[in-house]
Amino acid sequence: MFKGVDFTQNEFLWLLLLVPVLVLWYVIKLKKQTAQLSISSVQGFQKNSIWSTLKHLLFGLRMLAVTLVVLALARPQTVDVSSKTKTTRGIDIVMAIDVSASMLAKDLKPNRLEALKNVAGDFIKGRPNDRIGLVEYAGESYTKTPITSDKGIVLQSLKTIKYNTVITGGTAIGMGLATAVNRIKDSKAKSKIIILLTDGVNNAGFIDPQTASELAVEYGIKTYTIGLGTNGMALSPIAIRNGVFQYGKIQVEIDEELLKEIAEVTGGRYFRATNNRKLKEIYKEIDALEKTEVEEFKFYNYEEKFRPLIWVALMLIVFEFLMRFTLFRSFI
Repeated sequence: MFKGVDFTQNEFLWLLLLVPVLVLWYVIKLKKQTAQLSISSVQGFQKNSIWSTLKHLLFGLRMLAVTLVVLALARPQTVDVSSKTKTTRGIDIVMAIDVSASMLAKDLKPNRLEALKNVAGDFIKGRPNDRIGLVEYAGESYTKTPITSDKGIVLQSLKTIKYNTVITGGTAIGMGLATAVNRIKDSKAKSKIIILLTDGVNNAGFIDPQTASELAVEYGIKTYTIGLGTNGMALSPIAIRNGVFQYGKIQVEIDEELLKEIAEVTGGRYFRATNNRKLKEIYKEIDALEKTEVEEFKFYNYEEKFRPLIWVALMLIVFEFLMRFTLFRSFI
């Protein structure tokens, strides 16, 4: 009955302790008013009239009315809370992902590319108020998904990213960054972010990474760079035989100085991910650094519940009064 009901003046509930006291007083008074007569046999006496038993119901009705009045005094009410959010500062993000053959290295599980896709997917799901786009690059680059607020499209595109022979081989960091800048430069968002990830050195493309960095600075685009790969040797693709990659241990080469320079010039930060756990932590840190400001409005609708209690208590009192001075008059 009172599920979801709050009593705003619950100090009145202490008055409910009067109910058992009144019941005890009624029982004691009833015993004092009852005369006792000792006889040898009750045979021949008629059974007590049912009315003399039912008269106690009148007191029960009065106690119920008192209980309802006390509950009404405690002011029961329900609260319906609705909320509305308003994004006051949106962030546009482009994720530039290296898809060269070296991203199939198995120093991250199951490989670098799949590990990245898993972590990036969680990152995207955690940014419901931002627009996100995807850029792929290897020896050249192209836009996989323009910046959009439809996370379903972005996540589906992320799933389909894989190594292929359509893109020229190599690692064109400058091209990947420039394509990301071109995709986000006209954004009207107050904050524009690029997350550039690679596991190699810039060895392809016709756009110098420093030039791409200057473009990012010109358009006010902050770039976070991530170097992906363990320190030392990694089990990486070294050849293809019958359409299947052959793996061998090779030295991991990441141009960390270049990635640090890009991040520093554009106002971002450089991170190094040497395993799955570290990669996940990096994306969590970026997520914490780039928060969208969301304003939440809450609306409270209070509904008072004491009026029905008062009406029921009043009806019980009136009913008890009428019964006491009409039907039960001869038995009281």
